[in-house]
Formats: sequence, structure tokens, C-alpha cells
Amino acid sequence: MPNNDWNALSQRHKNPVLLVLPFLILMLSLFSDFSHAATTVQAPSQDNNQQKASYAALADILQDDKSRAELIAHLRAAAGESSNSEQTATQSTTGNSAEKEAEIPSLSDKLADVSQSYASMVMQKVQTLKKTIDSGPRQTFDADRFFHASGYFILTVFVTFALFHLVRMLIGPLYKRLGHWGHHARLKQARWYQLPASIISAFAIDIAILLLTVAAGNLFTQYVNGGSALIARQQALFLSAFAVIEFFKAVLRLLFAPNFDYLRPFPLSDKTASYWNTRLAWVSGLIGYGLMVVVPIVATQINYPTAAIVNFVVMLALTLYASWLILHNRKNIRDEFNRLAQNSLAFFSIILRTLGHIWHILAVTYFVVLFFLSQFDFADSLTFMMASTVKSLAVIVLGAVISGLLSRWILKRITLPEDINRRYPHLQKRINSYIPGGLKVLRVLVVLTVTLSLLDAWKIFNLHQWLITESGSKVVSSIAHILFILFLSVVSWTLLASIIEHRLALEMSNGNRPSARERTLLTLFRNVLAIVICTITIMIILSQIGLNIAPLLAGAGALGLAISFGAQTLVKDVITGVFIQFENGMNTGEYVTAMGITGTVEQMTIRSIGLRDIYGVYHIVPYSSITTLSNYEREFGVYRAAYTVSRDEDIDHVNTILTEAVQALWQDENVRGSLLGEPTYQGVVALADQSFTVRVLIRTKALEQWNVQYALDRLVKIHFEKAGITMPKQAMKLYGEDGPHRPKPDVSALES
Repeated sequence: MPNNDWNALSQRHKNPVLLVLPFLILMLSLFSDFSHAATTVQAPSQDNNQQKASYAALADILQDDKSRAELIAHLRAAAGESSNSEQTATQSTTGNSAEKEAEIPSLSDKLADVSQSYASMVMQKVQTLKKTIDSGPRQTFDADRFFHASGYFILTVFVTFALFHLVRMLIGPLYKRLGHWGHHARLKQARWYQLPASIISAFAIDIAILLLTVAAGNLFTQYVNGGSALIARQQALFLSAFAVIEFFKAVLRLLFAPNFDYLRPFPLSDKTASYWNTRLAWVSGLIGYGLMVVVPIVATQINYPTAAIVNFVVMLALTLYASWLILHNRKNIRDEFNRLAQNSLAFFSIILRTLGHIWHILAVTYFVVLFFLSQFDFADSLTFMMASTVKSLAVIVLGAVISGLLSRWILKRITLPEDINRRYPHLQKRINSYIPGGLKVLRVLVVLTVTLSLLDAWKIFNLHQWLITESGSKVVSSIAHILFILFLSVVSWTLLASIIEHRLALEMSNGNRPSARERTLLTLFRNVLAIVICTITIMIILSQIGLNIAPLLAGAGALGLAISFGAQTLVKDVITGVFIQFENGMNTGEYVTAMGITGTVEQMTIRSIGLRDIYGVYHIVPYSSITTLSNYEREFGVYRAAYTVSRDEDIDHVNTILTEAVQALWQDENVRGSLLGEPTYQGVVALADQSFTVRVLIRTKALEQWNVQYALDRLVKIHFEKAGITMPKQAMKLYGEDGPHRPKPDVSALES
């Protein structure tokens, strides 16, 4: 059979979706009555005769001048009528717009149209296959030629396999050495990269042996083919099938490593690895040699219908066996996936558990698709499936490696030096928050890329074609721009916030501490900076997505105006807070009285302050409610020391003793640092029936007046007791001689 006839038979269908054709329609189309095919073959000959007659009539018209002129006039008239009809159609477009809108197909109509289009395309492919089979040469079986070619074919098969297994046996010690190398790496006695390096090296050696064997086989067939083109084609078919199938078996050995468990990338037992490697190798060998060797030889030696029957029987038997094998081991493989998920990271654990529940569906679907694809394409179906499988495995392995590295980096934590942590208190926390978040985003992108690559490998989605289109390039550029914007925003916020927190740190490198006002303003600036960066980032991301942010900005302005009318108190809080900060009324950490509440300022926002009173109660005071603000930490404080003594005491003597007590206060090392200036003696400031009061004013540092009070009161009591100065006592008088004795107070209330 000529080579171009075989190429006509092996035209490949690029879309596997078209293969979902019911089995009954396929068989009826392939093995229906051949009389219909004969009728369809006669139709082109009748069309050719009619076409020749039309060409002859047109030539006669063009040859005659009168007839040619009439033809030109007729064509121009037809062109005028067509233009008038177009104008009429344009004018009636507006009137029929409602009808056209009513004729918009629904979702069910679209699904029906898509289904019909796919069904018609499948039927067209079936008819094309049927015509290819019917058009093949029908020849009688020549036993002498068949056995003569079979001798050379069997010799080629024997030489190829013998050379392949001989080279593998000679290379056996090298496999063992790689196995020991991988064993040391698995036991953590070597570097981490030795295990994957040994696995990849073993796979590379398999590929090298395969290439050497195929090259030797091609050299052998060039000299041992009996001078027959038919024998040479059969030998080439076998070598092609041998290369494809042995490459797939090399991939199986890469995954299962039945003879070298140290080179096994997955934690499978020797029994399980040997079981699946043997059965999958037999299934792939029977399918490959059946489709790529047996069926083409039958088509060459006998005829196409017989080759179609052999192809159908072989593929149906292998599909049923593969489906039984998959369903029979469904629970075992699911348990293996669950066991592997328990020892994996959380991200891979979810994927492995999901695969454990649906793997049998994917595997059965794989062989069913291969069955239907093989009915349309005898030779290239297996090549397509194996190429797609290898691409899928490569993509999955690469994606798993990258995702595994990202997952390990996500779990790691960065520890900064103690000096940096002291100067930048929140830097380490931010780094350990932002970097894992960014790596998680990259891991999602890796999973998305792997998914699209798998769809591209099976011709369901053309990734390369989509990337060069306008929409694809726009999506990729938008994602890249968004990631860059997020990265720039995170870096900017981290740097600026770290600088602010460096100024807010309690202990700085030069030993200086920021003032309370500086701390307050820096805290407010950090909050405002976070709002500004978030707002700008969101706006830029929305513009990159494709949204027009101009209406959003206009709407935000109108919304802000409406909110300003509806939330006047909030606006008043903000404005009052701004003026309080401009006037430096208070800062974080100061002791103030606001709205009748006295406490320490713990927090200041753009709307309110947080006060903590002496009872530990936390108060939130809006700025707009602060009518009077008392700050106890401005410049200095004053203690007004007033002492009441008995009226019988000498005033000068009392002032002298009080002066001695104040001088003793100035000598106290614990208190002297809190005193400012000289004390002011005001003398007698109150006079009562039984007592009088003397007072002295002492200026202290801010918030130190209470410490001075405790110390001075102690000293005054000690000095007054030594000098014999007494405090006023309450006196009682009795009235009446005959009646009951009734006490009556004779002393007014004493001031303390």
C-alpha cells in the first residue's frame, strides 16, 4: 500500500470532545451497507459533468459581443436591485428591533445549538472515516508475502529487544550505585539534592539506552529489509512504536522504581510498586503495539475494514480490562492517597485527598477517551494520548516541586537580630506576615498555570494561542501589574511604618526619647498613612482590572458631601481634634481632665481620645464634647500646703517651725529633684474661734506635687510634735442646772 494512503488513514482529530459519540452510532456508521458508499462515490462524477457544461455555456456567451453586453446589463441590474434591497433592509431594522430582541436565543437554545454542532461534527468525522475505509484497496491475502515479511519483522523485534535488555543488564551496577546514593540522601546522611538528582539521573540513563537502541534498530533495518519497501515500512512502524512505548515505560519506572526502592519518589511498598508497574506496562504495550503495529500491518496486508475490526476488538478488550483493574483497586489507591496526605503539608493534603476520591473516574475516562479516539485514528491516537500524558506528568511534577518549595518557605519564619528588633519593634512581625501571604499568592498562580497547561496538553484549551490574543495578553499584564502594585504598596508601608516606629521606640540608639507631642503626631500620621496607601492601592488595582475609577471618584465626592451633612458631629470631632493638636493641648501619656473625666491619655485618633482613670476604667471622649481641657503636665505643678493649729499657739513660733520643716524637705535627696524655685510663705490665711491656718506654696515639676505633699506633710507633723504645737480640739459646754444635760457643740467645723 502506498505511504500516502496510510497517511490519509491516520489524520488526527485535534479536539477530544468530538470523541464522545455513542457506541451504537459509531458501529452502524462503520459497518453499514457499502451500497450507500458506492452511490455517494458516483455523485462527484455527475457534478463534474454538469460543471463542464456550465463552463462551456459561459464561454459561448462571452465569445458573442451581443450576448456579452446583455450579460453585463443583467449583472448591473442585479447589483442595483441588491443595493435597493439593502437600503430597504436598513430602514426596516429600526422597526423590527423589538422582534429581533424577542428572537434572542435563550440559554437552553444555545446549549441545544452547541450540542447539535458537536453532533454534526462527530457525524462528519464518522463519515470521513467511513469513506477512508471504503476507499482503501481491497486485495486478497497473499500468504507468501505475509510470511516473508513476518520473518524480517520478527528478526527486527528480536534484535531490538535483545539489544535493549542487554544494555540495561550491563548498566545494572550503575543503577545500584544511584540507588545507594539515593538511600543515603533519604536517611539524611547526604545533601538534600542528592535524592532528586539520583532519580533524574536514573531516568536520563533510561532515555539514553532507549535512544541508543532505536538508533541501532534503524541501522539494522537499513541493511536487513530484503530490498522490500513493505518490509522496511513494517520495521519502521515497530521501531516507532517501540520508542513511544518504552519511553512511557521509562516514565513508569521513574514513578514506581520496582527494582530500586531507594529511587522511588513516593512512599510505596515494593509489592504495590511492582504490581502497578507490571500491569500498566503490559496495558501500554498491548495498546501501543496493537494500534501502531498490528492494525497498520493488517491494513497493509489485508484491507481497511479488517483493520478497523481488529482495532475495535483490541481496544474494546483492553478498555474493559483497564476499567476492571481500576475499579478493582479503587479503595486501595484511595487508602494510599489518604496515607500519603497524612504525611504531607496541608496544601498537598487537600489535593491528595481529593484525588483519592476521584482518581478512578479520571482513569476510566482516560481509557474510554483513548478507545473512541482510536476508532477515528488508528495510528496517531496512542501517540496523542501518550504525548498528552507525558506533558501532563511533566507539568504536574514541575508544579508539585515549585508548590512544595513555596509551601516550605511559607512555614519558615524570619528572625531578625535583637538590635534591629529593638529599633524596629514591628518589622519582624510584618515580614513574617507579608512574605507568607505573597508566597501563598504565588502558589495559587502556580496551581492556575498547571491547570491551564493540563488543558492545553489535552487540546481542550489552546494556551499559547490565548496568550498571544489581546484578551490573554491583557489578563496576564493586568495580573503582573496588580502583583507589582501590591508589592510596591507593601514595601512602601513597611518602610514608612518602620521609620515611624523607630522614632516611637522607647529606647533609641542615641539614648534620646521622642517627646509626647512627637509620639502623638507620629501615631496619627501612621494611621493616616495606612488609609492613604490602602485607598490609592485599591484605586489603582480597580483601574488595572478595567473599571473606570473616574465615576467612583465623583461618586465618592458626592457621598462624602452627603455624609458630611448627615454626620456633622463626626466632622466636628475631626476639626476639633485638628485644632487641639495644633494648639498642643495634650499628647499621649499625659494626665488630663476632659469632660469631667480625669485620667491618662492612652490613645488619640482623628475622632476621639482614650482616657484611663485611677480606677482603671477606660473612657472614650470625642473631641467635640471637650469644652474645657485641663492638662497636669504643662511646665510645672504647685502644692498649696495649709496647716491648721490651735488658736493658743504663737503665730511666729508656728511659722518658724513650718520653715524648718520646709528646709528639711529641701534636704531630702528623694524629693529635692522635684522642687523648683523657692517656697512662698503666705502666713495666716484663715482664723477661727479655736484655730488659725498657715499656708506655704511650693512649685514642683509636673505631676510631682503629690509626691511633695506626702513628704512635706510627714515632716510638718514630726516638727510640730517636737515643738509641742497642737491641733485644735473640740470643746463642749453644758447648759441648765435642773434639766437633763444636753451637749451642745461650741466649735465651728475645722478645715483640714
